[in-house]
Amino acid sequence: MPDPFDGRQYLAHLRSHWRLPAVVLATALASTLVVSLLLPKKYTARVLLVIEPPAGSDVRASTAVSPVYLESLRTYEHLASSDQIFAKAAERFRLRANTSKPLEKLKNEVLRVSIVRNTKVMEITATLPNPNPAHDVALFVAEQTIKLNREANRADDEELIAVARTGLDEARRRLAAAGAAFLGTRKRASSSEALRFELDRIGDLRVEIARLALTSELAAADEEERKKTVLMADGTQLEGVQSHLQSLRNRAARLRREEANLERKTDAMQKDLAGREAELQASETEFDDARAVREQAQKRLLELQSASGLRGERLNILDPGVPPERPSSPNIPLNLFVAGVLGLLLALLCLTIEFGLRSVPVAPAGERRWVAPRT
Repeated sequence: MPDPFDGRQYLAHLRSHWRLPAVVLATALASTLVVSLLLPKKYTARVLLVIEPPAGSDVRASTAVSPVYLESLRTYEHLASSDQIFAKAAERFRLRANTSKPLEKLKNEVLRVSIVRNTKVMEITATLPNPNPAHDVALFVAEQTIKLNREANRADDEELIAVARTGLDEARRRLAAAGAAFLGTRKRASSSEALRFELDRIGDLRVEIARLALTSELAAADEEERKKTVLMADGTQLEGVQSHLQSLRNRAARLRREEANLERKTDAMQKDLAGREAELQASETEFDDARAVREQAQKRLLELQSASGLRGERLNILDPGVPPERPSSPNIPLNLFVAGVLGLLLALLCLTIEFGLRSVPVAPAGERRWVAPRT
């Protein structure tokens, strides 16, 4: 069996070949430094925006920020990184003057937008070869994002206000129609007083006619009794009594017919009066309802107008930033560190492979033995 791994021999092997890691490390550092110095410098400018809750919302609700709400704020990343805003920035600052890259690829290289984790802060960065244009682009994107958000909120408010105005116009038309109908009904109902007076007069007349009819009926009854008396006493006066009796009966019947006619007329007039009063009541109810709807629609419109621009989240610049003084790329210290680590790992790997190959067993003349690494 092969000999177990000997750590002391491995360390001795590394010490004896220290020149290889040194050469690899020096070469990696030197080449990385040269390449880093030859690479074009790029500067990254940063601008911070804060996403504030709607101005009309409850202050207590604005302090209770939930993860769901914070996650919903990521929609503003798409707003700030929209092609429309970056196209304006590219045109204003001539970002495509010396390149033929598509707008999408140029935007991916220049612009970065992100929401800082668990905060309401949005970070906008722009990376360009010069610091001042980089800061100008980042600030311009931030300002255009605020402007676009306000325009979107204003468009929503204007849409709601337009709907409220349409409702108010409809309510006003309904109120005007209900008012005209109510005035017409009141004019027609003005004759109701005369109708009531006529009903009172007819009622009194009915009472008088009923009294006269009753009197005639009672007189006819008395005359009937008198007829019997006369017939028994003296038959010569029977004809005069009979004539007077018939006259009383005819008068009573005529009065009862007049009473019946007045009763039918009274019923018709009462139905007419009840219909007029019901129509007036319905017209008045419709007018009151239309006026209440108009007042509610007007109140709704005033509320929307007063709350215009206060319902959506507001974007404000938290930190406008300054032009960067140090380049963000290339990062020479980081590049040298990575190159040094990779060079050392490569040299260590080579020495380890060499140590393993020198420890491979050989078997001359039928024997198996291990060849120790040379020191």
